[in-house]
Amino acid sequence: MILVAAIALPLIAGALLPALRLKQGARLAYMLGVTLVTSALVGVLLFSPEVERLDLIRFNEFLVVSLHLDGMGKVFAALAAFLWPLATLYASEYMQLHRNQESFFAFYTMSYGITLGVAMSANLLTLYIFYEMMTLSTLPLVLHGGSPRAISAGLKYLYYSLGGAAFAFMGMVYVLYFGGTTDFQWGGLFQHIARPHTAQLQLGYLFCFLGFGVKAAVFPVHGWLVPASVAPTPVTALLHAVAVVKAGVFSVMRATYFSFGVSILAGSYAQYIPLALAAFTIVYGSTMALKEKHLKRRLAYSTIANLSYILFGVLLMTPAGLAAGLLHMVFHALIKITLFLAAGAYMEKCHLESIQDLRGLGKNMPLTSLVFVIGGLALTGIPPLLGFVSKWALASSAVAQGGLLPYLGLAALIISAILTGTYMMVPSFMLYTGKRPPGAPEITPMGLPFQLTLIVLGLSLLVFSFWNGPLIDFLTRAASGLA
Repeated sequence: MILVAAIALPLIAGALLPALRLKQGARLAYMLGVTLVTSALVGVLLFSPEVERLDLIRFNEFLVVSLHLDGMGKVFAALAAFLWPLATLYASEYMQLHRNQESFFAFYTMSYGITLGVAMSANLLTLYIFYEMMTLSTLPLVLHGGSPRAISAGLKYLYYSLGGAAFAFMGMVYVLYFGGTTDFQWGGLFQHIARPHTAQLQLGYLFCFLGFGVKAAVFPVHGWLVPASVAPTPVTALLHAVAVVKAGVFSVMRATYFSFGVSILAGSYAQYIPLALAAFTIVYGSTMALKEKHLKRRLAYSTIANLSYILFGVLLMTPAGLAAGLLHMVFHALIKITLFLAAGAYMEKCHLESIQDLRGLGKNMPLTSLVFVIGGLALTGIPPLLGFVSKWALASSAVAQGGLLPYLGLAALIISAILTGTYMMVPSFMLYTGKRPPGAPEITPMGLPFQLTLIVLGLSLLVFSFWNGPLIDFLTRAASGLA
């Protein structure tokens, strides 16, 4: 029942929040309490030796809504359980002067439960249901504020998501028709299927990839992500770290290794087309980030590139590639939420948006600037920081696999690393060079929630840079179906 409680608690608590009409202090205690209890429940599940499957709704013998937590699910659930309380703490200060806080925190908390539902899904049907619920819960967060830019971004997010839902649904129909079930099984459901059906299943996988690829922001279905950065920074940070885009890449992992299976995909167009799209997206996202002058939008383009880093590892369709993809999923989440929350501190406390406006802020905001620089170095892949560890694993997996597309992907990784070094180091240098221009807005002091969140995240980047062996061991076992 802990599986149900971990998902239901934030869903119910978030839905009840507007009706409770709590004052600001009580609302903060309520939200943090719900989030921390939910994360504690996830912690219990993570350290349980075995979590039994739980069937919730049985439509018929083929369609069952079920929950389970295996090694892959534990990785995604742990990521959400660690990052959500920190982002909620940050949001408690960030949203103080914003309107409609009740509705904001209601959907913010409900999204936590839905994200855990994606992690704890036992089959493709359950994952699909939570995946689409995530669109409904995060859309109001993108629309928050009601400005023309927010409405435009929200509609674009909705249209792309509806298209992705249609493609993913078609892929699920292929799984159900040929497999007789949507249950996740390591190695896939079609390891011994007759050859005449293989071509049809490969088409079904391509539908599934494009559908889930919308939230993973793979080219050409990436167009919603950068406009969505108009949302409040706590939303953008989680959206880029775990809540939406990581749900997309996690769903691709499930479809590839637990539904269709690499035995029918590897060496076919169903592998080559997605792999080529991922390699192109890596370079495209990095190039666009280099051109972008708006701080949050630059980080958003960077996310597009790094999501395809993960997909590149997954689409190598080897245990080493999957392990590298999982590692970069974890490390990129930590790095990107740190960068977005630091960027949000600049924007909220200094009232700036352009990268040019960062000049000279290193002395005025030393904590934020130090954390931002550490995150920028880690994203670039400077050794021995954690970004280097995961990128090296991806490159090593590509070399071990061999072949034209893996080598082209490796070249894309190298090009992207050079571009990343440029677009992240420029704002980092600006922080410590020059002076703030005359007439610049006065800097508002940072409160304890901002400071505590940035300190914890900055320390986490350093800890995982120098102590990552147990995590890598677990991800390696999970990628081989042993965890």
